[in-house]
Formats: sequence, structure tokens, C-alpha cells
Amino acid sequence: MATIVRKELADYFTSVRVFILMLIVFLTSGGALYAVQQNIRGQVSESGFVFLRLFTTSGEAMPSLVTFIVLLIPIIGIALGFDAINSERQSGTLSRVLAQPIFRDNVINGKFLAGIITLSVMVVATMMVVAGYGLVMIGVPPTAEEIVRLSIYLVFTIIYGAFWLGLAVLFSVLFRKIATSLLTPVAIWLFFGIFILIAAPAIANALVPVANATSPEVIIRNAELQQMIMRFSPNTLFSEATTVLLLPQVRSLGIVTMSQVQFMIPNPISLGQSILLIWPQLTSLIGLSAICFAASYILFMRQEIRAT
Repeated sequence: MATIVRKELADYFTSVRVFILMLIVFLTSGGALYAVQQNIRGQVSESGFVFLRLFTTSGEAMPSLVTFIVLLIPIIGIALGFDAINSERQSGTLSRVLAQPIFRDNVINGKFLAGIITLSVMVVATMMVVAGYGLVMIGVPPTAEEIVRLSIYLVFTIIYGAFWLGLAVLFSVLFRKIATSLLTPVAIWLFFGIFILIAAPAIANALVPVANATSPEVIIRNAELQQMIMRFSPNTLFSEATTVLLLPQVRSLGIVTMSQVQFMIPNPISLGQSILLIWPQLTSLIGLSAICFAASYILFMRQEIRAT
């Protein structure tokens, strides 16, 4: 499998596609740094996790880095995996590779692993650029807890990207036409990113109307139903986990009433409590990534591959 991984990595890092993706990554880093430079000055003097604010501070016209990453990671994952199998099938190289003494599962495993490595390099590059330049900008080094939180966020981001990469590879195995295998995951991304934001309030209002509601319980049930529907989206799961990890002041992902807020101590929650709070999101993303890759693995192993 190591041979397949090296071959795929060589193809990735010598392709125009990855060059364009890397350019987008560095433009994203520059935009995030510009947003930080606009608003970070007034926050350095405040107590708390100052270094984490390099990744969560947004500007007047520019969103924060974490907002960029929510949008960028699906694009990278889909771009790396949409033609992983069917492009070689159409060119005839897949049958030649499998004619060699190479196990078939090494091909699909190597392609997926090479995509994960490439995506990880891009994510790490983005975070290192923002962290390095931001450190010079604010002059405040990160604490040990901030480093751990960023490390967990990095792992979470790679898992989030693995879902979209696995989804793209799945459709690359399923469809023979490259255009179809590209448009299908893009349509799913748009559904989870845009349509579900519109559908969730509509469904919640249809099931639990709040137009003439006077009871707080009805309004709370409506909001909880909207949140439950939106959590079917991996984008929402990743955004919630990001919020808790990089904004330790966030104490709950559910609906909090004013009476509950009065009894909360206004201190950041500990790292252990943050991980406990996002554990359902983490396991859900791992499960979705595993399902997508397992489906593509099974389909690829059962497909008949001919020379013509």
C-alpha cells in the first residue's frame, strides 16, 4: 500500500488542482489574518484565551478562520476524491495496476490515505500561517491548554474532511462519469450547507407552530426541533464542535433559559468539560466518515474491472 500512497501523493502535489487548492488555502489564511488584524487589538488586554481568538475573531467584512474552514474543507475533500477511481478506469490505468501483484484493497486504501495526508498538509499549513503571523501580531504565546485545544480542533477538522473525501471517493466508485461523481457530492454539500438552513425552520414551524404561541415551552420545543433537524448536517456538527473547542466561554449547545443563565458561573469551562460536551458530534462525524469509506471499499472490492 505504501507504493500506492507514494504514487498518489506524487500525483497530487504535482497537479494543477492541488496548486489551486493551496493557493485558496493561503488566500484564506490571508483573509483570516486581515480580519484578526482589524479587531484583535482591543481583545489582547482582556483576560482569557487570547491566542484562540486568532482563529475565531472576524472582521467587518471578513469572517474568521474557523468560518472559512467550515466552507473550505468540503471543497478540498471533494476536489481530492471525486475522480479517484473513475478517472483511472476511463484511462485504462486501473486495470493495468490491478494486473500487477497488488491487492485490490491496497488501491482504495492507498488513494484514501493519500487524500487524507494531502488534506492534512493543507489544514496544518493554514493553521501554522495564522498562528505564526498572529503570534508576531499579538505578542502573546499560547498556553498549554490552548495548544491542546488547537490540536484537538486539528484532528476534528481532518475527520470532517475525511467525511467529504470518503463521500467523493464513494461516488467516484459508484459512477463511471467524472462529471456525475463531481456534481453529486457538490449537490449534497449545498443541501447540507444551504437548504437545510431553510428547511429546518419551515419543518419546525409546521410541526410546532409559534405564530400565536404565548407559552415559553412551545417556543423552546420549536427551537429544539430546529436544532435537531440541523444536526443531521455534518456542517452543523463540525461548527458546534468548533465553537465549544475554540470558545471555552460556551457552556451549552442546547437551549438555555434566562433562569438557567443566572445560576451559571461566568468562567470558561475546562478542557475535559468541552470534550464531554462535543463527544456526540465527534462520534457522529467519525461514524459518517467510516460509513462513507466502508461503502466505497465494499463497492470497489465487488466491482468487475476489465481492460476495455
